[in-house]
Amino acid sequence: MTITTQHAIVVQGRGHALLTSQVPLPALPEDSVLVKVKAVALNPTDWKHLDFEDCTGAIVGCDYAGVVEAVGSKVQKALHPGDRVAGFVHGCNAMRPDVGAFAQYVIAKGDLQIRVPDSMGFEAASTLGVGLATVGQNLYQSLQLPDPCYGQGPSQDAEGDCPQLLIYGGATATGTLAIQFGKLSGARVVTTCSEANRAAMYELGADLVFDYHDPRVGEQIREATDDALELVLDAVSTVQSAGICAAAISSDGGCYNALLYVRCPRTDVDSHVSMAYDLLGEPYQQGAKEVAMDPASLEFGIRWCEQIERLLQDRRIMPHRFQVKGGGLGGIVNGLQLLREGKVRACKLVYRVDETPWNAAAGALYIDGTE
Repeated sequence: MTITTQHAIVVQGRGHALLTSQVPLPALPEDSVLVKVKAVALNPTDWKHLDFEDCTGAIVGCDYAGVVEAVGSKVQKALHPGDRVAGFVHGCNAMRPDVGAFAQYVIAKGDLQIRVPDSMGFEAASTLGVGLATVGQNLYQSLQLPDPCYGQGPSQDAEGDCPQLLIYGGATATGTLAIQFGKLSGARVVTTCSEANRAAMYELGADLVFDYHDPRVGEQIREATDDALELVLDAVSTVQSAGICAAAISSDGGCYNALLYVRCPRTDVDSHVSMAYDLLGEPYQQGAKEVAMDPASLEFGIRWCEQIERLLQDRRIMPHRFQVKGGGLGGIVNGLQLLREGKVRACKLVYRVDETPWNAAAGALYIDGTE
């Protein structure tokens, strides 16, 4: 029997989403794959889009992992039905409302799929999409670190040739991945976190770890890096974190990369903002502004996904810590509320789609509510 509808989390209005049945299954574009979703992970961008963007009728969610069901005719990557894949889409997308990940099926760009190694479960794989895209954009497109090494890692003998990299917010989902990639690219990685996460940062490979609560943390980092720190990825991206990064960056200047529209307060520092959605090579709406498609970013994304696959296969990259929550799709709205309230720390919330409660006889889904 051909499947024409599905269950999905759909935006009902600002700040309000609902687990809905009989959502039309989107048509398969030639450059895309249809993936049966096995697990999804929540990101802050999910609730922020829901609360602050006009996207009523759009399916929520970015990160997913699942099994390929169909492959579009213009997909260049060698994918086949049955392949295990992970990736991200632009959920809560007013321009393409049918592509969100919090659903039984997702339509996604075929050449940006990441094959999931046999050693990794769908739950862990679902946490990777947005975070890995963000790391690629910032560390390699913008800061232009050397490509990550697939063997034992670059030699650290010539310390003078070792770039120093600050990852502000090392315990965030992007931060934990960025630390690992920074080390694979031969950088001396400096990071910030709370005292409770200090040991975990060293386990990931960080060389220096500072408590961001310390009022002198920026100055401490500049002293510890001999006033030579020039490369920064701010995985928190607030006015406060930008100020700390400004204090840490060399007096000769540097490059500050943020994940939101925040700039370094120093005029001698180049500020950059990246959006993972740029890698999809499609136009999208950001508030009242339409962002044009960027073919060069799509090309980078395709190459980047190939690099990621190899590193995952060799177990060189570990996913961010995650917690599997109950209720399948039916539990996601409660999870979004936990994110809104700042109650999720140093882990990602993951939901198994097959655990969604539903009444097979009536074809109706049972949920606890939307708030």
